[in-house]
Parts: sequence; C-alpha cells; structure tokens
Amino acid sequence: MRRIIGSLLIVAVVVLGAFVLLGYWSGLSLRRTADRSTPVGTSGAVIDTEKARERGAELAEKAAVATEKVTEAAHEAALTTKIKAKMALDDSVKARTIDVSTDGSTVTLSGTVGSVAEHDRALALAKETDGVSSVIDRLKVHPQ
Repeated sequence: MRRIIGSLLIVAVVVLGAFVLLGYWSGLSLRRTADRSTPVGTSGAVIDTEKARERGAELAEKAAVATEKVTEAAHEAALTTKIKAKMALDDSVKARTIDVSTDGSTVTLSGTVGSVAEHDRALALAKETDGVSSVIDRLKVHPQ
C-alpha cells in the first residue's frame, strides 16, 4: 500500500513538472497578462499619460519656484547673520541695539545707537559686507 501511494505521488510530481516545463518552453504562462498598450494605475483605472505629464510639469515648475524662494531666503539670512556677527565682534558697535533686516541684497539697519561714530561704523560694516548692494539707514542717535 505504501508503495502504491509513493508511486502515485512520484507520478503526480513528474506530471506537474512536465506541465511547468512545457509551459516554459512554449512561452505560455500561468499568469494572466494584461494588454500593455494602455497604462493602468494601481486602482485598475486607465491612466491618461498626457494629463499625467502635464501635471508632472506643473509640479516641477512649482518645485522650482519654491526652491528659488528657499534659496533667496537662505541668502538673505546669511547676509543678516554676517552683518550681525561683524557688529557683535566690533568693540565700537553695540549690536544688541541694532536690528538688521535683509530684502534681496538691500539691508535695513534700524534701532538706536549711542553716538555718531557708532552710527557710522554700523553703516560701514553693513556696506562692506559681500553681497550687499545698498543699505537703508533707519538708525537713531541717542547719546547716553
């Protein structure tokens, strides 16, 4: 009895292997293949490739604009930081009383300073910073 069951099992495995090999050699597949001429999304709906390309171009344009804005903001922040650092390291300028804001390459200094010399030095530090095209002076001199 065991021999018969073992023999039947071997025959079944050989027949199954033969079907698999026959399908492989003949190019047949057990998997269903879809028509590849029209793209299909994960939901099974047909994709409009032209619309997808247009949407991709729109998103790329928005990403480029956002990148430009971030780059500009980083440049402005770098200019502001450079000027504030110069003022903090300068003994004749009290940097904590001066506000520095940057718009593009234009720097605005506002706040109060203790003397005309401090005022002039703060303006000079801002003007001599690389990347600064103009400086707007809104500093007020209040002698202490």
